[in-house]
Amino acid sequence: MLLLGYAIAVVAATSVHNPWWLAAGLLLVAALAGRQVPTIGWRALRAVLFFSLVISIGYAAGALFGQAVSLDYLILVNIRVYLLIFLTFTLAAKIDILRALSFSRNLTYLVTLVLSQIIPFRRLFEDLRLAAESRRLRRLRLRERYLQSAAAAVHLFDRAEHDAREIALAMRSRGFFQPDAPDNAPGD
Repeated sequence: MLLLGYAIAVVAATSVHNPWWLAAGLLLVAALAGRQVPTIGWRALRAVLFFSLVISIGYAAGALFGQAVSLDYLILVNIRVYLLIFLTFTLAAKIDILRALSFSRNLTYLVTLVLSQIIPFRRLFEDLRLAAESRRLRRLRLRERYLQSAAAAVHLFDRAEHDAREIALAMRSRGFFQPDAPDNAPGD
């Protein structure tokens, strides 16, 4: 039931073009989050901050090239994005996704596959973070942090490529990616 409500809320949030209604929706979701509002709100803000900054700065930069810039539109977009992320994090905190999708075997299988990819990468990221912390004696400068983050990102991409290749080979060996048998093969 919560999943259905979430789907309706996402459609509503993307259909409404009035910032006041979106702000009211944000208050409603905050009320649903209950005591977890500060935690979920902070997580949502961290998740959306970089995206909103880039979009807002890019949109405002359009004014330098003579394009009309609407402050109302910028507010609308930022509230909508924050509402959608806040709503998603609230839902994730409230439900067990595997149990919620237990009505469909295919959806459960799909979510299990996704989780089986997320959990190892989350653990690998945490291992990289802890390894980096254990090897430094002082707080890194911004340039060093960027270099360290870039190295970690390269390692994660390499790992993702390797895993994808291994999964594709395993699926091929089990008969996936085979051309379909012709429907009117001779002798049928």
